[in-house]
Amino acid sequence: MSSLANTKPRTVIPALGNLWAALEPLSPVIVRVTTGLLLMPHGAQKLFGAFGGYGLEGTAGWLESIGFAPGLLFALLIGLLEFVGGLMLTIGLLTRPVAAAVIAFMAVAITIHLPNGYAWNNAGFEMPLFWGLMALSILIRGGGKYSVDRKIGVEF
Repeated sequence: MSSLANTKPRTVIPALGNLWAALEPLSPVIVRVTTGLLLMPHGAQKLFGAFGGYGLEGTAGWLESIGFAPGLLFALLIGLLEFVGGLMLTIGLLTRPVAAAVIAFMAVAITIHLPNGYAWNNAGFEMPLFWGLMALSILIRGGGKYSVDRKIGVEF
């Protein structure tokens, strides 16, 4: 008895089959690099007040207002995770530990945004859930072939 799981699907547009096969190894790199690059501005908001952010003091005040004290320490840790951790994901350095830290942070962020419902445009939990799932994908896959982890021969 044959299983559908063991059969290769037929490409509807055959000319694209070779393109997808050639680009497939880049898929995990695209996810890792994009996730890292898109996290960095969030860290810059918290650390430097860039991109309309509130900087360390403003972020610390907000964090303390929702029960995270000392706010300055949490603001610094979160900002560093997003900015420096985002850079580390981008280049693939300590990829799995950074991804695990992002997952933990996003789990907390989900609980903060949960009362607002799902949609991000209402400050809901949609985006922290998305970032957490991207980090989970990176955690599972690791830095991959095109990473500093692979280049130095160490991967967690």
